[in-house]
Amino acid sequence: MNLSPLRAWTSLGLLFLVLFLMAGTAVSQRHRDPFTRAEIEQIRDASWEPQQRLSLYVKFARARLVGLEQMRSDPKTKNRARETHDRLDDFLLIYDELNDNVDMYVGRKDDIRKPLKLIIEADTEFQSKLRALKDTVDTDASESKQYEFLLSNAIETVDSSAEDHRGTVSEVEEYVKRKKKIAKQR
Repeated sequence: MNLSPLRAWTSLGLLFLVLFLMAGTAVSQRHRDPFTRAEIEQIRDASWEPQQRLSLYVKFARARLVGLEQMRSDPKTKNRARETHDRLDDFLLIYDELNDNVDMYVGRKDDIRKPLKLIIEADTEFQSKLRALKDTVDTDASESKQYEFLLSNAIETVDSSAEDHRGTVSEVEEYVKRKKKIAKQR
């Protein structure tokens, strides 16, 4: 294929334009912050307190699922499918932040045994609520298609994270034992 230099540049420019527009669309899809300003302040204030900070993430994730349940049971709700999608997205973003913070505290070798217990209990609750949503029979197929992928992703994420959190408990207990042993030797 023999393209003139002008056609080649035009094609290349068009390709970059399409890529730029696609990137802009991807960025604009995540324009909402799942946290309120008050929640952001609470998280910021608890930045050096692993137990408090992780408890906040659990509290905020729980609040999103409770809000989702309330919205879905409210007959006055308009655009239930979009609201369900957005609230699931908020839950998942907060839950991912929770997991990132668990990883950070484990990496720093902080003693997070107590908040891990709370997180594991919350994982069970979250799994139950997400499965209940999936099993809901009162939604029609066209509505559930708008959030089906996100719901499946949330269930998979919570399931795998619950397993990871249980495994992390023994890891944390091990390095806490080592810290205590080293402190006794001094």
